[in-house]
Amino acid sequence: MAIIKPFKGLRPPKEIAKDVASLPYDVMNSEEAAVMAEGKECSLLHITKAEIDCPAGTDVHSETVYNKAVENFKTLQEKGWLVQDDEAKFYIYAQTMNGRTQYGIVGAAACADYHKGIIKKHELTRPEKEDDRMVLTRYTNANIEPVFFSYKAVPEIDAIVENIVKNQEADYDFIAEEDGFGHHFWVINNADTNKKLEELFATKVPYTYVADGHHRTAAAARIGIEKQEKNPNHTGNEEYNFFMAVHFPDNQLKIIDYNRVIKDLNGLSEEELVEKLSASFEIEKVGSEIYKPAKLHEFSMYLAGNWYKLTAREGTYDDNDPIGVLDVTILSKQVLEPIFDIVDLRTSKRIDFIGGIRGLGELNKRVDSGDMKVAFALYPASLQQLIDIADSGNIMPPKTTWFEPKLRSGLVIHKLD
Repeated sequence: MAIIKPFKGLRPPKEIAKDVASLPYDVMNSEEAAVMAEGKECSLLHITKAEIDCPAGTDVHSETVYNKAVENFKTLQEKGWLVQDDEAKFYIYAQTMNGRTQYGIVGAAACADYHKGIIKKHELTRPEKEDDRMVLTRYTNANIEPVFFSYKAVPEIDAIVENIVKNQEADYDFIAEEDGFGHHFWVINNADTNKKLEELFATKVPYTYVADGHHRTAAAARIGIEKQEKNPNHTGNEEYNFFMAVHFPDNQLKIIDYNRVIKDLNGLSEEELVEKLSASFEIEKVGSEIYKPAKLHEFSMYLAGNWYKLTAREGTYDDNDPIGVLDVTILSKQVLEPIFDIVDLRTSKRIDFIGGIRGLGELNKRVDSGDMKVAFALYPASLQQLIDIADSGNIMPPKTTWFEPKLRSGLVIHKLD
């Protein structure tokens, strides 16, 4: 069963929470971060993207940047822009997008659960990204940004959350300027409620699932081991044995489509491409209006000013296999590999990926501009597919899931001492 406990969160005062909160470090470059933090001395970007306060051209992975992050972290606390709670608590973090709200519980997950496989993953991580987050955690001695977890919904937990949200005013409640999404945050002050939530996770939640934040999760778990090995008096109860995660019930989450654009037709004419695709798909030309796939195993393609509806033929997929059922697998096995000679999605320079949050109009734009030659839109994977893959010990193909909204960083921080 999952070990998830309350912690003494480090949080901003209510009146500046919106200015402290920021998008996660990995959804922007340094120049974009500098613009977002302009005029906001208290923005968390001064910690997570500390290169914005260093001389131009400074290596983002240099000791200079990490030291600047530590300096800025200390400053935010000294100025009272981040204040630590006196007691260990759980928190509720809700996000609203397009009229739909999802409610997560912020708690400290156990590093040991990651190593035991109780926290399940579905993606491979890249060592250099793990190392970067490890170094920042080591320097600041804190989980500065949360990770995004899911779990099989538990009615008793849902009822506690619903009661708090209904009867307690939110501690933070704002609309983010960058994306227009709503962010709402409640501190759970009742000691009995916090104890009950900890018990419910320990008895009703056998596994949790990394939805978004595989690199930060792996880095946090490694830091826990590192600190354990350096502490001769290690007991297992120290804060470094835990890391901050927002836990959302599976029935509230929605995965957004993750689409593909390709630079060339691999020597084929447009007619030859359509002919080759017809071996694996039923093809219908639908015209210049954007066509969005309506169900699993249905795709759309934008080529030379026209959209096509592609329906995978029987035999091109295996609905009984957690990997074989995925539409990203069908596209790779029936299209990208045999027709375009694109085998490794992580390294190929001939393919790019566009999150569905940007809309299918972005596919039109990339192809019409001549930057890309053809685009494929996919029906989004489901959270159940993600869970099935994680439960089977498999890894999802690259660029399968896109979660939105992204968690705001800075609403609460978990210190490791």
